[in-house]
Amino acid sequence: GPINDCRKFGAIQPSILNYPDGRMQVMCRSRQNVVTQSWSSDKGRTWGPMSASSLPTPNAGTDAVSLKDGRQLIIYNHTVRGGDFPSGRNMLNAAISEDGKTWKPVLTLERAEGEYSYPAVIQAKDFKVHITYTYRRQSVKHVVIDPAKL
Repeated sequence: GPINDCRKFGAIQPSILNYPDGRMQVMCRSRQNVVTQSWSSDKGRTWGPMSASSLPTPNAGTDAVSLKDGRQLIIYNHTVRGGDFPSGRNMLNAAISEDGKTWKPVLTLERAEGEYSYPAVIQAKDFKVHITYTYRRQSVKHVVIDPAKL
């Protein structure tokens, strides 16, 4: 059944991360200015309660991938709604984690007026990470990064 208590977070659009010890983590968009998370220690048969991660979000889509080196990478808007620039979807970022609990912002993909949203991320066979996202609601942008440099 559902793992999300809609009354608390309203979490949607999950990304599932896998860990070498068999645990799984789901990272979700929420309406509460925070990326939410839940953990499973039995390969996804059962999940713990949804909780807040340390990452902000302006109720915008995220995507995450488990890297081949064991780290986790998430693409997200490191802002909240309203307030001074940057806010909302004016900034798109990447963060890295080794344990899924402590996230370190490592790259700003965009920081300008306009909207940068709905990221998708994969890691290719050559270990390079490919990121696509909506660029100013006018086109799609494709970025390739080397995770060894993050």
